[in-house]
Amino acid sequence: MRYAYVITGALLLSGTAATMMFQPTASAQTAQNEPGAIEATAPKPGAPMSFADMVARLQPAVVNISTTQKITQQAAGNPFEGTPLGDFFGQFGQGQGQGGAPITREAQSLGSGFIISPDGYVVTNNHVIAPGAKGATVESIKVIMPDRKEYVAKLIGRDPASDLAVLKIEGANLPFVKFGDSAKARVGDWVVAIGNPFGLGSTVTAGIVSALHRVTGSGGAYDRFIQTDAAINRGNSGGPMFDLSGNVIGINSQILSETGGNVGIGFAIPAEEAQPVINTLMKGGAIKRGYIGVGIGGPVDENVGAALGLPKGQGELIARVEPDGPAAKGGLKAGDVVVRVNDKAVTPDQTLSYLIANVTPGQVARLDVIRQSKPTKLSITAANRPTEDQLAAIAGGGTDGLPDEDDGPGVQAPVAAPLGLNVVPLTPQIARSIGVEATVQGVVIASASPATDAGQKLKRGDVIQSVNNVPVRTSAELAAQVAQASAAGRPQVLLLVTRGRQTNFIPVKIKN
Repeated sequence: MRYAYVITGALLLSGTAATMMFQPTASAQTAQNEPGAIEATAPKPGAPMSFADMVARLQPAVVNISTTQKITQQAAGNPFEGTPLGDFFGQFGQGQGQGGAPITREAQSLGSGFIISPDGYVVTNNHVIAPGAKGATVESIKVIMPDRKEYVAKLIGRDPASDLAVLKIEGANLPFVKFGDSAKARVGDWVVAIGNPFGLGSTVTAGIVSALHRVTGSGGAYDRFIQTDAAINRGNSGGPMFDLSGNVIGINSQILSETGGNVGIGFAIPAEEAQPVINTLMKGGAIKRGYIGVGIGGPVDENVGAALGLPKGQGELIARVEPDGPAAKGGLKAGDVVVRVNDKAVTPDQTLSYLIANVTPGQVARLDVIRQSKPTKLSITAANRPTEDQLAAIAGGGTDGLPDEDDGPGVQAPVAAPLGLNVVPLTPQIARSIGVEATVQGVVIASASPATDAGQKLKRGDVIQSVNNVPVRTSAELAAQVAQASAAGRPQVLLLVTRGRQTNFIPVKIKN
C-alpha cells in the first residue's frame, strides 16, 4: 500500500443570481436539513438493511495477489581483514575484500485484485506486482481465489504512472465484475471495498465517498482520486471499490496514515481514469501522455500571489523550461503563470501537470499565460511524455567553493538588507564547485541571516537568478529589485532559485 502525504483541499464556492422581478426573500429560504427534505431522498421503507446479498455476488471475483521476489545485496566485508584473525573468519564466508560476496534472499508481497473477464484478466495496482526493493526481481506472481484455488499469473502490461497493472490467469467461466461510471459518484454515496488487508483473506468494509477529484501531490495524469472513509489498509491495494449497484467505480490504491493503519482516509483510482489504461494494456499497447518540457514551481498561493500581485489560486508557476523542448519552442518562459490549458482552468484539483499529461502527444495545447502581469496566449505541440525513470530529477551538487564572510574583499556587503542575504557573483569556478549547470546565471548566497524569512528558506550555495521575474547578476541589481517591490507595497518578492540541478520559485518576505 502506498502512502499519500501531501493533500491539497478544494474549496468550492457557489453563488446565486436573480432578476429584479423574482428577487427571493429570506422567508423563502430553508435549511439544508429542513425536516422532510432529507427523508425524501433517504432509502424507502423495505430497502435492504445489509450488504450481505451484494457481497455474496461480488466477493468471488475479488482475489489475493502475491509475488515471490529475489533480492540481491552486497554482503558486509570481513571486519577482521588485515588482522591475524582475517584468514580464519574468511574461511567461514565472512566476505573477502571490500563488501564481500553478494547475498541473495527471498521476499514476498501481498495485495488485492479483481477479475474483469470470464477468461481470466485481472486488474491490480502496479506497485503490488513490482519489485519491492533495489536489486529485487519478481520471480513469480500468484492469484489466489476466495475458495483458495491458486493460479500462476502472467503479467500482460503495467503502467507505473497510473499505478495500474493487468494480469492473466488461465481459466474459463471465472467469476468477474464490470466497471461502472465513476463520474456519477457523489460525495456521501455508500461504497463497499473488498480486499485482503494484511494478508487476512477476503475482507469487506463499507463507507462513503468522502471527496472527489482529490489531489495527493504526486502529479501527473492520474493525480485525481476518489477519497473514502471505508477502512483501507495494507494489502487492500489493487482491490475494487463498489457502488451499491455492484459496479467497480474505483481501484483502491493509497492511504493517508502516519502509522500505516487505517485512519479513515483512503484513495481509489476512479474507474473513468483507469478503464482506458486497462483497455490499452490488455491489447499490448503503450500508454502515451502529453509532455511539454517544463519544471513547475507550484501553484500561485497566498505568498506567491503577494509577490506577483496576483490573486491566489490562479494558475501555476513555470520554474524551468527545457532548452529545445516543446514549451521552449512554443515561447513559454520561466516565470510565466499558466492559468488555462485548452480552456480548462488550472486549479488546485485540476493541476497543470494533470491537464498537460492528458493532452494527446502531437496535439496542440493552447495555454493562457500571465507574463509580467500581462495576459498572453501560446500554442504548444505536446510531445510524448518520457518514462518516470527518465524524468527523475538529478539532485547534483558538490563542494561549496564559496568564500567565507571573513575572507576579505571577495565577499560583497550584505545585499538588500531587508532580505538579510550576503551574495557574490556567480562565476564559472563557483558554478562548478556548487554543482550548477554552466548556463545558470545570477548571484550565489554566501551567507543568510536566520532572523529573516529568506534566511530560513535559503542556504549557502543557492543561486538567485531573478527577483519577480527580473534577472539579477549583481548585488546592486538584487537590491534594486527588492527596493522596487517594497516601494510598490508588496510584502514579498518571488525569487527564482537554483540549488544543484533543481530550480524553483521561492517567495520570501521583505523585512521592514
